[in-house]
Amino acid sequence: MASLLDSIKVKAQYFLPKKLLSRGVGKLASAKLGKFTAFLVKNFINYYKVDLKDAEITDVTKYETFNAFFTRALKKGARPIVAEAKALAHPADGTLSEFGEIYKDAVLQAKGHYYSLEALLGGDEKDSRIFENGSFMTTYLSPKDYHRVHMPFDGKLEKMIFVPGELFSVNPLTARNVDNLFAKNERVICFFKNEKLGNFAVILVGATIVASIETVFAGVVAPSAGKEKNIYHYEKDKITFKKGAELGRFLLGSTVICVFEKDKINFAKGLKSGINVKMGTRFGEIN
Repeated sequence: MASLLDSIKVKAQYFLPKKLLSRGVGKLASAKLGKFTAFLVKNFINYYKVDLKDAEITDVTKYETFNAFFTRALKKGARPIVAEAKALAHPADGTLSEFGEIYKDAVLQAKGHYYSLEALLGGDEKDSRIFENGSFMTTYLSPKDYHRVHMPFDGKLEKMIFVPGELFSVNPLTARNVDNLFAKNERVICFFKNEKLGNFAVILVGATIVASIETVFAGVVAPSAGKEKNIYHYEKDKITFKKGAELGRFLLGSTVICVFEKDKINFAKGLKSGINVKMGTRFGEIN
């Protein structure tokens, strides 16, 4: 019965008006609804068992909109950033879905399921060639998690790409059953350079009910960027980020994927798929 129910949940997503539903929820989430906002927040907290002890604002009546609650800031020092110079920091709170080597152009999505690196990065062969046989890490942010995304290492912003697409759920069930999930969904790809680490990218993947994706340097990118792929060049700008600095946020949860060049990083011993992780903690180091 469980497998039949799971199959229905996955197949239903092909027929749901996912974008219409997501944008509608987005408007509701951004509206100032007074007591109704507090009602929504309280019920969300109870349903998903959200822990607000690390939040900067713990009084739910102080959130003017549902989005303000969902993208809540944390108390100063709540997420210490790993200090070692070569250490890499988890970019978000969540579940470590998968990590490891990229096999030429193939990235592991879930057991037995791979997707194309080139497709993930927007279809540009030059971009994907940089990361062939490199390393990747995928973090799933569930509804209860802190939803800001941070830098895994110091980096200079080179380019950002908005890729329009589907809005399938990115939960583990869907990841196991929808081929090329992360390369199908709407996403924002940020490319960085670091003298020691080389090139790396942080990909923010949209999902069902994700109202939008923001970056700290460009504001709301998705869905306002439109229906076509857009490329934003920052090579001549001096936009730099320190390890642990906020990069962007999801207005309702999703997935973050980091990709690195070949032979540039070593994952920490004991790292396992399926574990819960906290932003700022160590997941590996650069060579």
